[in-house]
Amino acid sequence: MDTTRLPFFVYGTLRPGGVNHGLFLRGRTRAEEPALLRGALLYPGPGYPYAVEAPGGTVRGEVVTALPEEYEALLAELDRLEEYVPGDPRNLYDRVARTVVRDADGTPLRAWVYVAAPAVAARLRSTGRPVADGNWPVR
Repeated sequence: MDTTRLPFFVYGTLRPGGVNHGLFLRGRTRAEEPALLRGALLYPGPGYPYAVEAPGGTVRGEVVTALPEEYEALLAELDRLEEYVPGDPRNLYDRVARTVVRDADGTPLRAWVYVAAPAVAARLRSTGRPVADGNWPVR
């Protein structure tokens, strides 16, 4: 699977209007479109959400396409924001390639998604309560 330069699916503080959107994405994207991640549930975290892979769930968010000249720097910055280090068992999130669906026309596309890392996902599944509509409120 080719995972070079995939767009990003954002569902929390990186969404338009979210606290991190302006800090990381404003002026660095070519497109931001409403989209759905199927096969995941959204759980609240301490000020930010976690997508946990689970059959039957849906998470609402946006698929964000970076400007080509911003892609590498943005990828590195988002990995730092999400405290993602490939293979690190202490990760809170893992960055994975998943299929998301554009709201406008139902087109599926591959995108990077930061999902809850296995230990976090297990804890949320056992003690957390999913956000009923899979839509993190932008504050």
